[in-house]
Amino acid sequence: MYKVMLVDDDYPVLELLSEVIPWEQLGLELVGQYENGAVALEAAQTQLPDIIVTDIGMPRMNGIELIRAIKELQPATHVVILTCHSEFHYAQQAMKLNVQDYLLKDTLDPEDLRRLLEQHKRKLDEEHNSMENQQKLRNMVNRNKERHKESFIRATIHEPILTEQLWFEDAAACGLELKDRVCLPIACYIDGQRLARQRFVTDDVLRFAVNNILEEILASEGKDTVHFTYDVLRSFLLIPSGGGIKSNPYDEAVLLLKRIQSMVQATLKIQLSFIIGQTCIRPIELKHELMELLGSAGQRFYMSSQSIQKKTPVAFTEESVLYSSYDDAVNGFREMLIEGNGAAARPVVTEWIDFIKSRHFRPETVKDWLLKLVLDLKLKLQAMQLFRNHFSVEILHRELLEMDTLEEIKQWMIHFFESSLVIVEGVKVLSKRTEVLDACQYVSLHLNKKISLDEVAEHLYMNPSYFSRLFKKETGETFIEYVNRMKVARAKELLDQTNLSVAKIGETLGYENHSYFIKMFKSVAGMTPNEYRGEG
Repeated sequence: MYKVMLVDDDYPVLELLSEVIPWEQLGLELVGQYENGAVALEAAQTQLPDIIVTDIGMPRMNGIELIRAIKELQPATHVVILTCHSEFHYAQQAMKLNVQDYLLKDTLDPEDLRRLLEQHKRKLDEEHNSMENQQKLRNMVNRNKERHKESFIRATIHEPILTEQLWFEDAAACGLELKDRVCLPIACYIDGQRLARQRFVTDDVLRFAVNNILEEILASEGKDTVHFTYDVLRSFLLIPSGGGIKSNPYDEAVLLLKRIQSMVQATLKIQLSFIIGQTCIRPIELKHELMELLGSAGQRFYMSSQSIQKKTPVAFTEESVLYSSYDDAVNGFREMLIEGNGAAARPVVTEWIDFIKSRHFRPETVKDWLLKLVLDLKLKLQAMQLFRNHFSVEILHRELLEMDTLEEIKQWMIHFFESSLVIVEGVKVLSKRTEVLDACQYVSLHLNKKISLDEVAEHLYMNPSYFSRLFKKETGETFIEYVNRMKVARAKELLDQTNLSVAKIGETLGYENHSYFIKMFKSVAGMTPNEYRGEG
């Protein structure tokens, strides 16, 4: 709804218009009635009206002064002048402020004002539609520009450079002026990308958010640096410079990269790391350097969050050294899980990650080793009926492949084993009745939906009443209590790891009623979701 403000020192007029005009029916909201312009202007500082209906002759601040001040705050505000004055000079002043509607109170019929308000409502709709269309066109132009830049950087890396002159012209079309200048290429990476992708829901949204803030930062710096997206997780900054003995592009680049890291962290809560390549003069040199930066996965794998490093070769240790320690790792993790020692998860994971980091094994070797370790542990514990299959092999494999740093893998492993310890402890107090274990597994796989006792009983081919009594007997809690406990545990993860609103988290967990979700959370956790997040 569009906001309307009434201003008139004749209170009966204010009262009449507020009552006889069908505001909501017209798609309007009356946000204030004021008896002088000064008070109205003060209110407008916090809630700008879309339409203002005002008298001219008022104490403290007259209508013309009010209109002028409102227009300075919001030039698009629509104005209807309502006054007893018919002198032409008032109309002249109003016309200069782009006010065309001038009604006399002496002959005013509220129906005339209603018709005027309808006209302004239609004009506002047209203006908003026009603005939306313009924004869509701007977005389309920006997307086309980014696609062109992405095509250019990919072609530079993966396709032959036919002529330098043509390449320089294509670079200039992307905003990169390199003729007779040196260029410093820098690879840009998103740290903790798995959680970042979860927070931003889709890769396109994440890509847009990062690209948009980088473009704003570079524009504010007033430099010739150009950002090129390669894919959702990797991009390049190309920094031109004039060269010469006095120029040190590396030191200048580090200062810029630190500012970028700080601003992206503050704005998007995303951390970035960078690998800086060698300066290049010719396009073919830049092509070679970009290819080497893309091939720096080994260096990237061992970088900590928010690192800035020069491109350096990495010497890898033979994979046989890692696999020779495999049995020790499996036994150590298995004992930790069986003992249910939650406090040991982080130090045990840290010990093995530090071992890997000290030897510098190839990233693909480390991921294969860890996947084998996790799957073997699951199989051993399942055989002992201490673990139910929670994630498929495909999911685990995909998650490991998506992570590009050992630091991110470390946090993933800590979370995995801490979650496993919760499951193991839960199974220990449960019956070994497969029906109960399968019910718990069903809940863990359907936390995003509304889960009913009847639904799970049907899934298990059991009578609901019998299943309810069995579950309570074997676990000590009702099925609904168990479901609520698991959903609250998942809600806490989302509250800790994402910026999703409480309403969105409730929706994600299958709760259509926002108030009910908050009430359920508080009954289980002893506090509201906002209080848990520290916002209460």
